[in-house]
Amino acid sequence: MHKAGFVNIVGNPNVGKSTLMNLLMGERISIATFKAQTTRHRIMGIINSDDAQIVFSDTPGVLKPNYKLQEEMLAFSVSALQDADVLLYVTDVVEKPDKNNDFLEKVKHMNVPVLLLINKIDISDQKSLENLVTTWHECLPKAEIFPISAKVKFNVDNVLNRIKELLPESPPYFGKDQWTDKPARFFVTEIIREKILLYYNKEIPYAVEVVVEQFKEDDKHIHINAVIYVERDSQKGIIIGHKGVALKKVSSEARKTLEKFFGKSIYLEIFVKVDKDWRSNTKRLEAYGYKLD
Repeated sequence: MHKAGFVNIVGNPNVGKSTLMNLLMGERISIATFKAQTTRHRIMGIINSDDAQIVFSDTPGVLKPNYKLQEEMLAFSVSALQDADVLLYVTDVVEKPDKNNDFLEKVKHMNVPVLLLINKIDISDQKSLENLVTTWHECLPKAEIFPISAKVKFNVDNVLNRIKELLPESPPYFGKDQWTDKPARFFVTEIIREKILLYYNKEIPYAVEVVVEQFKEDDKHIHINAVIYVERDSQKGIIIGHKGVALKKVSSEARKTLEKFFGKSIYLEIFVKVDKDWRSNTKRLEAYGYKLD
């Protein structure tokens, strides 16, 4: 008997979805930083065993959109409700259950198994956690609730085992040697964007898009040319920094991470250009891959 299915991960920003995805996969596949709205796309990660294939899907955090990009990000999350065999709804001990009632109402009426994961229990106490479990049970009465800590890997294995039990019988959807649906270039852009999220403040990381213009690979080396697009000339100056110091730091740290990720020597060149108001431009968002197929 072989099982296979789509396990989609949804939830609000900053509850640790991407960290959880990486733990479940055993691979660093999703960006995980301390800042909200880290994930912009729907990212698949595939686990294969002799008798099962789990297709995990990490989605952008659910939030009320303030501009066109956030509308497309929300569409990725809503789409995850439509093709899930098992849904993981991730929250934490800080978040209020009524933060996104409209989205939660959609989850409530799903006909597939829902596992509600309450993350960050390492910063809570037993009584508070018990109250939170009761509250969430009232919100999603059909969901199975798992208190977890992605940070210390508590109860994550039990979640994975339960997912395997819930998968439907099916042949695999992807080849046994495939571990994601994304091309190599995608992970280059995500790693560069991760460094920007880590090293710049305020609005700058959210006004940035990264595009790989060249990716040449041989047995030992990869030569990459990438462009960081911003919305304003002033943002371009901040990204580059005084005498180029800030951009050099991003390039250096991204190159180190890319070498670990690909297991090869990386030659990385990064340029900065202005694409005015790209986050609110439908055509530009389509060009950057933010429209659902």
